[in-house]
Amino acid sequence: MAGSNPLGDTEITDPRAMRALAHPVRLAILETLHRNGPATATQLAPDVGATPSVTSWHLRHLATFGLVRDAEPGPDRRQRRWEPAGRGFRFRAPEGDETAATAARALTQEMFLRHADLPRHWITEVEPHLPPQWRNAGGLATTRLALTTDELAAVEDAIEHVLAPYVTRPARERPPGSRTVRLMRYVLPEATDDQTERPA
Repeated sequence: MAGSNPLGDTEITDPRAMRALAHPVRLAILETLHRNGPATATQLAPDVGATPSVTSWHLRHLATFGLVRDAEPGPDRRQRRWEPAGRGFRFRAPEGDETAATAARALTQEMFLRHADLPRHWITEVEPHLPPQWRNAGGLATTRLALTTDELAAVEDAIEHVLAPYVTRPARERPPGSRTVRLMRYVLPEATDDQTERPA
């Protein structure tokens, strides 16, 4: 399921694919492939917390929905290597499709749970060992905006167009001194006043 977007992400609208991905091992597989490149089930197994045979089963399940695919063979051509179908992935439920909305909610929850500890890990394990210029460049920003859904979509689109040249730049073109940076974008519409519980 290829997608046309500035970052080269796989776009998921099929609720069956969302449900397939809403699993900690499968999310770990996809994240590891995105981070480290093509790998066999045996190579992936230690990083995803499953045996090679279980990892292989999950890979085949992800392939059913076009989320991973066969990669070029490695030195041992007898071993099947896998790669992600896109640079990343994104998902949305078509409007009015409650089955897809339920699946998207389950995947969103699994992803939030998976990444919930990343900020704490970064501030305690990574940030103290960064050079000063990288410590100053990293960190947290939170902004509240009053937007319509169309305006929010335009903001997201503008952000992606800024990021796209850096996301899609080949490794050989990265300038000296560059390093991987994770940008986490939480888009969290807030409750309206009439949705917010007030004390009795």
